[in-house]
Amino acid sequence: MLQQVSAGNKSLADYRSIVRQELYEELQTLSKRLKGARVLHVNATRFGGGVAEILYTLVPLMRDSGLAVEWGVMFGAEPFFNVTKGFHNALQGAPYDLTVGSRAIYEEYNRQSAEALEDEWDIIFVHDPQPALLKHFSDGLSPETKWIWRCHIDTSTPNGQVLDYLSPYIKEYDAQVYTMKEYTPPNLDLEGLVIIPPAIDPLSPKNMALLADDSRYITNQFGIDEKRPFILQVSRFDPWKDPLGVIDVYRLVKEEIPEVQLVLVGSMAHDDPEGWDYWYKTVNYAADDRDIYLFSNLTNVGSIEVNAFQSLADVVIQKSIREGFGLVVTEALWKARPLVASRVGGIPMQVEGGGGILIDSVPDAAAACVKLLKDTGFARQMGQRGKEHVRKHYLTPRLLRDDLRLFAKLLKV
Repeated sequence: MLQQVSAGNKSLADYRSIVRQELYEELQTLSKRLKGARVLHVNATRFGGGVAEILYTLVPLMRDSGLAVEWGVMFGAEPFFNVTKGFHNALQGAPYDLTVGSRAIYEEYNRQSAEALEDEWDIIFVHDPQPALLKHFSDGLSPETKWIWRCHIDTSTPNGQVLDYLSPYIKEYDAQVYTMKEYTPPNLDLEGLVIIPPAIDPLSPKNMALLADDSRYITNQFGIDEKRPFILQVSRFDPWKDPLGVIDVYRLVKEEIPEVQLVLVGSMAHDDPEGWDYWYKTVNYAADDRDIYLFSNLTNVGSIEVNAFQSLADVVIQKSIREGFGLVVTEALWKARPLVASRVGGIPMQVEGGGGILIDSVPDAAAACVKLLKDTGFARQMGQRGKEHVRKHYLTPRLLRDDLRLFAKLLKV
């Protein structure tokens, strides 16, 4: 039996005042068509990273919609996560030497996890590369079960060796879900391809509305000077998020605005063994600058604290080198924060409504931050445009609708 995750309870009715009426009504119709459908979500970790955050909202909302939904975490240990981190980076273009040993480790944990699948399911929804071989090793399950593989990362320029290895297994799925058509691997024909952007939960502790006084109280506990502006990046500590480049941007901004502070908040995930290495690399790069603050979920910065930092940040930056969709960008836009972000992954489609400034270099990012810090009226208008764009396109009820549409299509109901 896979490790089961208790995702709590949520009610779709609580979102009715936030989303469009026609969307809410369509969800009611889909719920009736899918009532009682048995769905299992499988991923690699119960905390850290965007997938787990999505599932903590999506699973209880699917249950509230009348589906019988569970969330299971596959088996894994450090050797497995070292391999899958390499796969994760390789699928985004990093070099990787796919050895017989790494394949054996990857396959063994997928085989064990597949053998632990119990009960009969109408839908098994597998997330990202870690459990991608589950369907291949699932001989004991009903042939009527429909399988979905969701890729949350940008695989448009993948390492060919890793892609060639995984492609036959990915093709076995009844549907392959990507965030954008541009994220799909080149020259890979996926008959079940479906495009579904992710979303954030506006009522979760990380995204619910906080009073300004409460946000200030929280950030003050971490030493941030509320009387001085601060730039914020929230991301994992890894090279793709470029925290060292963010520090370079901050140093250029500080030449023009000496009082500025920088806050870097990262989530240290169970399936990311490189995280601590890059944390220490970032600490060393910051040197002894007392205006640079580094925090993580392991230093008592959880969802509410991230919410407070995002709600008060004078500028939110996302200087990713490669990016999936970038839900931290969505979170910042939802809080009406002015955004400076790299022109990569799903970020450009999120700022289409004018909620941010896209950049391609450290000097560009620094100039954009300076403009927003000096012109607060412009920054405020930008923030409001970003919030409304997210309300229309990137909140959880829309994601729930898209997933339920896919379920209905696969199950022919």
